[in-house]
Amino acid sequence: MLILLGMQVESFKVFRDLVESRSFSKAASLNFITQSAVSQQVRAMEERFRVPLIERSNKRFGLTREGMLLYEASKQIVFQFDSLQHQLSEMRNVVSGTIRLSTVYSIGLHELPSYLKKFLREFPSVNVHVEYRRSNQVYDEVIEGTSDLGLVAFPVHKKALKIEPFRKDRLVLICVPTHELAREGEIDVEKLKKEKFIGFEPDIPTRKAVDKIFREAGLEVNPVMEFDNIETVKRAVEIGAGVSIVPSATVEQEVRDGTLAVVEFKGRPYYRPLGIIYKSGRVLSPAMKRFLKTLKETVDTPESRSVEMAANS
Repeated sequence: MLILLGMQVESFKVFRDLVESRSFSKAASLNFITQSAVSQQVRAMEERFRVPLIERSNKRFGLTREGMLLYEASKQIVFQFDSLQHQLSEMRNVVSGTIRLSTVYSIGLHELPSYLKKFLREFPSVNVHVEYRRSNQVYDEVIEGTSDLGLVAFPVHKKALKIEPFRKDRLVLICVPTHELAREGEIDVEKLKKEKFIGFEPDIPTRKAVDKIFREAGLEVNPVMEFDNIETVKRAVEIGAGVSIVPSATVEQEVRDGTLAVVEFKGRPYYRPLGIIYKSGRVLSPAMKRFLKTLKETVDTPESRSVEMAANS
């Protein structure tokens, strides 16, 4: 009976996804069906309820009054059905399924692996599908429902999202080991005034944080190069094109290999907060709840140890 009910609920889910994404193609992708199947399900619902649901006279996507009523009902129906499924799974202590995770490159490549390894070792039946995106795309995919969870730096509060803290990265200066600054244990930010600086593109959250550091120090630093990801920034620094400010967790391997040197800043440390985002009001599956729990636990890494030492000093 639950399977039959699920087949009927699926039509309401397709309609809900269509309204929220305002796209037949996205609704099709979210439900693993064709655009034609989405259209057929909408027509079938219109025939079943004997009312028009979509405004077909306008070029832009719109709903009739009946369509708005059905959309609100669809949200409740899908919510209740998902809740029932997850409660039954929890009663049977079943943790399985798929988690669709969207993350920015720096977190996905350098922060996530240790947590993911720990989670999959404990719950091998769960499939975690990871997509690497720019920050704005992570927000969009979580809001649209194409991703269950997102990992971002400097999380921005949005009405449609819930944010939970993940961890904090310490921001440090990086340069080639032969650079004169590499011989100093720590420096004042003002020392960067005459340095060639390699930065991130303006829409990258870490760039905005670095700009704030410079403003507070009264510095005007003009980047000689700007990139949209941490890996390219590191490669530019490695060839001696300049210095940069990055999260310390992202350069641990290069420091071990001797291709980059890390220099701390004097005074209070600068941090990059990381957050977990998911859509407000959505029902979290047992797998998602356990994954969130794992992300909130402390996984032993050089960066986590240094943050703990800084907090206790």
